[in-house]
Amino acid sequence: MRSLVAGNWKMNGLAAGLAELASLKAALAAKPPAAEVLVCPPFTLLAQAAWAVKDAFALGGQDCSPHDGGAYTGDISAAMLKDAGASYVIVGHSERRHYHGERESDVAAKTQAAWRAGLCAIICIGETESQRDAGDAHSICAGQLDASVPDTATAQNTAIAYEPVWAIGTGKTPTSADIAAMHAHIRSCLVRRLGEGAQGMRILYGGSVKPENAAEILNLPEVNGALVGGASLKAADFLNIITAFKVV
Repeated sequence: MRSLVAGNWKMNGLAAGLAELASLKAALAAKPPAAEVLVCPPFTLLAQAAWAVKDAFALGGQDCSPHDGGAYTGDISAAMLKDAGASYVIVGHSERRHYHGERESDVAAKTQAAWRAGLCAIICIGETESQRDAGDAHSICAGQLDASVPDTATAQNTAIAYEPVWAIGTGKTPTSADIAAMHAHIRSCLVRRLGEGAQGMRILYGGSVKPENAAEILNLPEVNGALVGGASLKAADFLNIITAFKVV
């Protein structure tokens, strides 16, 4: 299993920001990373990014429609992402769940749409602060996994991103022990549902990952990568996170 470090630019970035991808490409060429690298820019930059990156690292979308095409004004299909140069897509991010009311069934449908287009889906799960304070974090995440991850998920077509909602963009992070415990819990849930093949499915951590804490978090047991928000917008910061993985 090769670790995956994914950058989620969210609703940030204009054409001028592609210079950061060029810088990242040059840095990775000079020193190839131990981890696989992925950047998910806004839809508007994806095709241009594919030209700028030229297969130096992977690109992905931040969301996709559950539909393959049709009269869905403003939506983006997984096939459109693939055509623009994507090989991954993020689905079920907490901001999509919160701001757009996405349900577990929506996330599962988007995951299957991603697969039909030949994309690997990164399925996001995570608890709120009140749920963690109530002692429900493990049961909440288990329920999200059960309802969001289709039964035919494999290590080849799916990765899981654990992002505690209360840590996203807040500067707060769980303790290393809490992260390790949750990732072990997620692994056991996946193996119970999907069988031993789920031992090879990557489980990423997200939630205020930055250069200062990356080495501590990303080398914990069962942490197979990161989903990075704001720190992925600058090549230098993102590179420091990418290189935080130990070579094994």
